[in-house]
Amino acid sequence: MAATSSSATSNAASSLPTAAQLIAEVDRGFAQSTTRLSDFLRIPSVSTDPAFDGETRRCAEWLVAELRGLGFTAEAAKTIGHPMVVAHHPGVGPDAAARPRILYYGHYDVQPADPLELWTSPPFEPVIVEGPRGKRIVARGAVDDKGQVMGIVEALRAWHALAGGPPCPVTLMIEGEEESGSKSLEPFMHEAKARLAADVCVVSDTGMWDITTPAITTRLRGLVYMEVTIHGPTRDLHSGMYGGAVPNPANVLARIVSELHDADRRVTIPGFYDGVGELPAATKAQWESLGFSDDEFLGDIGMTQGFGEKGRSTLERTWSRPTCDVNGIFGGYTGKGAKTVIAAHATAKVSFRLVSKQDPEKIAKAFEEFVRSRLPAGCRAEFESHGANPAIEVSESSRYLAAAEGGLHAVFGKSPLLIGTGGSIPAVGAIQRILGMDSLLVGFGLDDDCVHSPNEKFELTCYQNAIRSHAAMLGEFAKLKR
Repeated sequence: MAATSSSATSNAASSLPTAAQLIAEVDRGFAQSTTRLSDFLRIPSVSTDPAFDGETRRCAEWLVAELRGLGFTAEAAKTIGHPMVVAHHPGVGPDAAARPRILYYGHYDVQPADPLELWTSPPFEPVIVEGPRGKRIVARGAVDDKGQVMGIVEALRAWHALAGGPPCPVTLMIEGEEESGSKSLEPFMHEAKARLAADVCVVSDTGMWDITTPAITTRLRGLVYMEVTIHGPTRDLHSGMYGGAVPNPANVLARIVSELHDADRRVTIPGFYDGVGELPAATKAQWESLGFSDDEFLGDIGMTQGFGEKGRSTLERTWSRPTCDVNGIFGGYTGKGAKTVIAAHATAKVSFRLVSKQDPEKIAKAFEEFVRSRLPAGCRAEFESHGANPAIEVSESSRYLAAAEGGLHAVFGKSPLLIGTGGSIPAVGAIQRILGMDSLLVGFGLDDDCVHSPNEKFELTCYQNAIRSHAAMLGEFAKLKR
């Protein structure tokens, strides 16, 4: 019986379109794929500005229509905020149900286009221009994340053309609030948990190593973001009358902030490094072989020397080590000229990037205790949380990771690099926590794509390879049994 099952699976897999056939189909229709991306980009789906609410909904409905045209059941599902695009296809063929279920996550909303005067063309009128590495499309959302979402949709289009649909059960969850806090995401996932059930999630909202080298992000740092306000006197005071006689909240806060790091730039909060391990030797060796240039990385921002935890490389510091940074600090008089005042309170916004098995809740509580233990008599601290998400590590022995590597190799002719990223994608943590699945972060952006900035762009080569890669990866997933 086992041999018959294996043979049947082998025969079913051999009947699937090959990677070469899928790539040829993608290339045949690439001009139309670019036209559809332009149509998508023209819709100003700025989720954070209520003035664009109607356009944001129209964008969701546009995407629903595209997916329905590919045989998916799709809707712009109601949430407490902007609609969630949810679509499902059971897969084609008698063996589809025995293959892994794939969930794709992305977002259709975009950042505001300001400052408008710095754009070389209107942000919601996409243009294709020549760049140093070929043609690129310029518009708000080109790479973050509409271009990458369309990489998935157009890959599904290639499967629809060659096989009548995807070879596996496929669900898409494309949100409309990623750029404005994702307030609807977790409530929706709790409500729709059964509809979103899958074996692995594929997220395409990250980048490549360079334009010819694909990458899978296997390490994603977590985040704890706290706001602390130190309260002192009941009102602002004259610094001549009270200076030196009462605690100054701004001075107190500055001293506490200065004590967050030691001479080796390690964070001094007790227990902060609990769960933080060293890189596996093979991973460290791969990173050291990448040819990363500190000079290029720092020169672009006007710096000449790296700074951070002593004894660590720049890639280690940004991909695999935890950090603490003050993102804003204010209090008292901040206008022009002089005002001799001791402020009644002072505030700092502090973010912690987390790695490995660090516990966000534990870090937040430890920070609160760190601050409170340093307050002089007469002062108190007030805290506000702006989010807490754990770090994510994808096992490098995952069979889904191996399948994704196979699909990318078919397109690029070389294996992808397994990299980390310093940023955080809260949705990935929520997907793991609520839906119980790991995510594969396979993105196609480049460092110079001007994400969140004027003249955002997506290299057409990257867009084409995104479509090819998602098509090929889906073929590799289909070779696995659930």
